[in-house]
Amino acid sequence: MNKNIVINKKIIKKTKCPFNFVCLLDPDKILCKVETNINHSVLFVKPTNGSMCNYRIYFGEGYICKCPVRKEIYEKYNL
Repeated sequence: MNKNIVINKKIIKKTKCPFNFVCLLDPDKILCKVETNINHSVLFVKPTNGSMCNYRIYFGEGYICKCPVRKEIYEKYNL
């Protein structure tokens, strides 16, 4: 299901996605779920799959997502 996710091309260009931006095709199934958003800059997420992602960082008892595309999706679409 495409939710017409549109991300700024500059953000796409600076992101080195090992999954070829599959999150833009079906965000409901692919994206790590955001548990907490701190100051619109730090996303604590719950991984949806076991795949390794260079943008997901283990922190304390959870994970932080540093992916610029993921942050933009959350900010623009609250997903």
